[in-house]
Amino acid sequence: MSNNNSLYRKSNVSSLSRLKETKVLTFCGMMGALAVILGYVATIKVGQFIRIGFSNLPNQIVDYLFGPWIGAIFGGAMDVIKWFASGDGNFFPGFTVTAMLGAVIFGIFLYNKPLSVKNVVISQLVQKIICNLVLNTLWLNLLYGQAIAAILPGRIISNAVMLPIDCFIMYAVLKVVSKVVKPYFDAK
Repeated sequence: MSNNNSLYRKSNVSSLSRLKETKVLTFCGMMGALAVILGYVATIKVGQFIRIGFSNLPNQIVDYLFGPWIGAIFGGAMDVIKWFASGDGNFFPGFTVTAMLGAVIFGIFLYNKPLSVKNVVISQLVQKIICNLVLNTLWLNLLYGQAIAAILPGRIISNAVMLPIDCFIMYAVLKVVSKVVKPYFDAK
């Protein structure tokens, strides 16, 4: 058991060395551009605190293909880039930390593991609870002074509604990525 954990940690950390590969950097750049575009054309804002969108799909693809640490770097960079591109509100580093932690969560559950509905659902559930409901609600409370009790019910409903939708979309996209894109990056 401890040998498996050691191999898992080593493979996750060694995945950082893939950042030296031109094809990995190029792919991450393309996913970044897609994330920015999806942020503009595929995001629905419901009030001030609820956003429904698909701009995180490229992040999840990077997390799946390259692991939690490359995913965290990508997620943090994309949070800052999307903020600059949108000019929407004040920059708050808490959301960058949340984006990076979300990437780590997805990477832990999906990187170098068989793609399964179970792994997708668990990763989405953990990410929604820790990042969306706990951390982002705290950041919104700090930024806008809204009482957590006032904004949390809407955020719980939003995340509960989006959980099956996000799971379905993520699984469908990653299924295609696992057949079409992943073999290209797995080839040595």
